[in-house]
Amino acid sequence: MLINDPSAVTGWVLRTSLASPFGRKVRLAAATLELDIRVEVADTTDPDDSLRQQNPLGKVPVLLLGDGRALFDSSVIIDFLNEYDGRSRLIPIGEKRHLVLVQQALADGILDAALLQMYESRFRPVHLHGGQWLEHQRGKVQRALSYFEQHLPQQQQAGPHIGEISLAVALSYLDLRFEGRWRSQFPTLNQWHKEVQTRGWLQE
Repeated sequence: MLINDPSAVTGWVLRTSLASPFGRKVRLAAATLELDIRVEVADTTDPDDSLRQQNPLGKVPVLLLGDGRALFDSSVIIDFLNEYDGRSRLIPIGEKRHLVLVQQALADGILDAALLQMYESRFRPVHLHGGQWLEHQRGKVQRALSYFEQHLPQQQQAGPHIGEISLAVALSYLDLRFEGRWRSQFPTLNQWHKEVQTRGWLQE
């Protein structure tokens, strides 16, 4: 199915929360492919929200298709959008495919660890915070950033691939929730993220 069938997209709905970095990743990917997908806000904490019927895990994002199917999580949605578009812009073919998918997985891992740190402070009393557990999550972020400092995603002419999008979203989330403290320690990443912001595709 190719992008020259825009009628199918009309019935699609992306259920996400506006604060979700994984939802933002999907929104940026859709914008890269010029897919105008309607966004509907979901409340992951509301047991009456239909999100829990659409995704038994009660997590966002979820892509609802016109035929009633629900796709989740973000990496599955990205794969679907890439296949629907048909140009392999988000996930290239050939030897670069798995490199880009690894970059996406690593950036998603940064988000997972960062979100777990946020949940710890948001949902657990201070006296119950697990110092060792929090340090374990910080270590994941630190090692992943160190990797990207040495192995930046390579830009492609056709627009950003999902490795670039995922990393840019992860770094922006660290700016938002952790005051951008990563920037002074990772100058190459810092410069890369600043350059990405000037390209325009990171804006919504």
